Amino acid sequence: MPQPVVVEGEEKWEVEKILNKRKIRGKDKFLVWWKGFTVEEDTWESRENLQNAGDILREFKEEYGRDNQEVR
Repeated sequence: MPQPVVVEGEEKWEVEKILNKRKIRGKDKFLVWWKGFTVEEDTWESRENLQNAGDILREFKEEYGRDNQEVR
């Protein structure tokens, strides 16, 4: 298992890629592929949990469009 990086005193894991987006209970959630982890360990995360992944979120939006709900 990869080790987290420390950002502002907190342990964080690095996002490899955003794979998908959907609404869960009215909120946008993003399917995250974590760097160094397998596909079985992908998780659905809210935007708040991706504060340090702005470039990757922008890439996802450019590739799939802002309003796309099910990309995979």
